[in-house]
Amino acid sequence: MEDFILTDSWQDRKSNEQKTRRNDHRSVYQRDRARILHSAAFRRLQAKTQVHGAGHHDFYRTRLTHSLEASQIGTGIVAQLKINQPEFRSILPSTSLMESLCLAHDIGHPPYGHGGEVALNYMMRNHGGFEGNAQTFRIVALLEPYTEHFGMNLCRRTLLGLLKYPAFIEQTRAAVTPPDVTNYRHLKAKDWHPAKGIYSDDKETFEWVLNTLSTNDRTLFSTMRDGKVDNHTHQKTRFKSLDCSIMELADDIAYGVHDLEDAIVMGIVTREQWQEVAASQLAECGEPWLEERISTLSEQLFDSHHKRKDAIGAMVNALLTSIHIAPSIQDGLNSFDDPLLRWNAFLSEPMERVLDILKHFVSEYVVKKPEIQLLEYKGQQLVMELFDAFASDPERLLPENTRTRWQHAVDNGNNEMRIIADYISGMTDGFAQRLYSTLFHPTTAMSVGSEGHGF
Repeated sequence: MEDFILTDSWQDRKSNEQKTRRNDHRSVYQRDRARILHSAAFRRLQAKTQVHGAGHHDFYRTRLTHSLEASQIGTGIVAQLKINQPEFRSILPSTSLMESLCLAHDIGHPPYGHGGEVALNYMMRNHGGFEGNAQTFRIVALLEPYTEHFGMNLCRRTLLGLLKYPAFIEQTRAAVTPPDVTNYRHLKAKDWHPAKGIYSDDKETFEWVLNTLSTNDRTLFSTMRDGKVDNHTHQKTRFKSLDCSIMELADDIAYGVHDLEDAIVMGIVTREQWQEVAASQLAECGEPWLEERISTLSEQLFDSHHKRKDAIGAMVNALLTSIHIAPSIQDGLNSFDDPLLRWNAFLSEPMERVLDILKHFVSEYVVKKPEIQLLEYKGQQLVMELFDAFASDPERLLPENTRTRWQHAVDNGNNEMRIIADYISGMTDGFAQRLYSTLFHPTTAMSVGSEGHGF
């Protein structure tokens, strides 16, 4: 169908490459996946917090294992869609493209999860803000040293798929921000959750990704969600590409189901909490298959390990097989011209409720538990103190590569504080902790150059 014709420009790279590779028959997307998989930014996810503090136990999920699981779910979604809706095969992402998006989607998250994100957003409040998805885009497009000036130099369609919020943070952030704190320990995380978007520092690459779109599509793509917004509330963009919509579903399923599994194994949630808060709602979700089996699945979740695995697999499969492709705009307004924007992946309404119930349960009974929040608060304080130290005397304290980038930004009138945020956000939990001890605990010795950050 003419509707499903994609332009070749989606496979373009910002910088034309003349790589010397003998007998290399890989697709553009296979090359992108390799660049992500072999990057230092991806490896560091093994030591970054997912929900539970990285390094405290060996078996539960870190950002790395979460990303691997999201990748497996994402490719499963694509395979199901190709079977159930074969008319969309020509525009559905390849396995390599979906793996690329899922593997890369979290590489911009700083140490200590949302605690680190809030801390950096506060420290960057007058310098363009900080947000994990914006940092992901910045890493793949600029910072990761696969090329000298273009980061991993991923192709345009891969970069489009990583644009979860395709607008500048200046456009989405609340008009009124909370007052500054006089003491970092008094900073309330809920006051400084970041606005979602792209840094204005990365405007050139963002515009390059979109410049193959029609004027209509570019304008529509960056519009905000409907709804009353006051001056103290961030806005969110309304649209994303087909590839991004699949990746986001895979991410949400991995979070809602697999993080639940960790919480059960570790005894963080009890059978009674699950039954009272989640299972009771799932029993009335409107999905006959799940309503009939929720009692059995609940028993399995709190039974032996292999039975729990069976239940987790059944829940993931029930969600994955309830996804379909539909128009991204369903209210009769103007549509997109490009098929990658005209279509999105959606859960069925009952299973969307199911995923919301699971995500809410994990948020309320796992993420918001005091033990987890203590770790986030600790990381929040630590990251702000590190930023404060480096910003106070960057020429003295920053490592050589970062100092060179900082000086280049100063000399060219660019945002030098972004360079400090790049450096700290690239740290793992453990490295940030050791660096903090070196700076503020006089008896601690450390080889600061022992972890190469690349940026």
